[in-house]
Amino acid sequence: MKRYNILIFKYFNFFIVAAAMLLTLSGCIEEFEADIPSEDSDLLVVEGTICSGKLNKFVLSHTQTVNSSDTPRMVTGATVSVHGSDGSSYMAQANDGYYSCWIDELAPDVAYYLHIEADGEVYESEPQKPLRTEKITEVKGVQDTPESSIDVLITPDAPFETDKVNYYSWTCDETWEVHSDYTTSLFFDTEAMKPVFKADQFPNCGWKDATGPTAMVGASTNYEGQHIQKLKMYDISRGDRRVYYRYSGLVHQRAISKAEYEYELARRQASSEMGGLFTPQPSALPTNIRCLTSRKHVIGFVGCSLNTSEYRFFLNAKDFSIQYPLGDARFWLKDCSEADCCLMVNKGMYLCIWEDNRISGGVLNTAWAYEYQLDVRFKNVYLEEPEFWSLQENVRY
Repeated sequence: MKRYNILIFKYFNFFIVAAAMLLTLSGCIEEFEADIPSEDSDLLVVEGTICSGKLNKFVLSHTQTVNSSDTPRMVTGATVSVHGSDGSSYMAQANDGYYSCWIDELAPDVAYYLHIEADGEVYESEPQKPLRTEKITEVKGVQDTPESSIDVLITPDAPFETDKVNYYSWTCDETWEVHSDYTTSLFFDTEAMKPVFKADQFPNCGWKDATGPTAMVGASTNYEGQHIQKLKMYDISRGDRRVYYRYSGLVHQRAISKAEYEYELARRQASSEMGGLFTPQPSALPTNIRCLTSRKHVIGFVGCSLNTSEYRFFLNAKDFSIQYPLGDARFWLKDCSEADCCLMVNKGMYLCIWEDNRISGGVLNTAWAYEYQLDVRFKNVYLEEPEFWSLQENVRY
């Protein structure tokens, strides 16, 4: 699900708050009453794309009023379906505001649209033929200087049409390797009063997944032959934990129409300018969805894609200048005795280092850590290695 929904809610709320503030400004010449059309409140927000040969998900929610929480108010009990100009129809199954349906291979010469019946109103998106999407030539990480962030750059294949501007949308699913802060193969035996070897006390490696940065859009304008090359999708700080070891991204590329591209640009502008008094209302955003039964406005844009191209890439820490945390957070106990070690165990700490120089006239030095520093599960990871993690090269699908 895209992340901009809440931003739209906040933006709409601010518009109402800004109007209310005008009433209370000192020195007002006369009383002002904000005139907010009723059809511009409680707007339907539609998210989703009609895609070929996959499970399609559509999310329905409403904008919220002042003093409401940030949690979207989902639209339940709606009827959602996808229809084609050839008479084909796909009914979506509802689940608390989320509506899903499997769509077979779309026909390139058929126009498809989304049909919604919710809260006594009927909505439909503009019929459109599905767009073909080129494959992805390459996705790679580039670090210009040892101190700079890692830029993730994408190059699609040469476009199908080189005589017109091409528009794309990209999203990325992320996976990265996580290690515990420290590892140990020692365990202090309080009965034998000595350290013993104990491997695999704690799992020290796991993985995390996340949906990457908000969907990015791009146009081939100003590129030779309308061929986008090495376009920056996003960047990752060299001190970000995601790149401490190994990072992987699965990029999804989809060709979009000029209208959808313009909608995405307008939505981003509205979100970035929501602090301004003279920015447009949410209902002013371009959309290809209309209400057939009233004058209600709708927020959202439903695209239609014949296919989605994917590319999995990897970033290995050894290939970049990574900034790791400084310092040692373990507890060092110098010139200690076995009794001191027992005290550390009683405090719930685990032995990490045992440096015994007493035979040569030196002292015993030890280092200790808590379980949360040694067990990677405290970092909310999963332990089963992803199937694709064994890949050594980038892969395009």
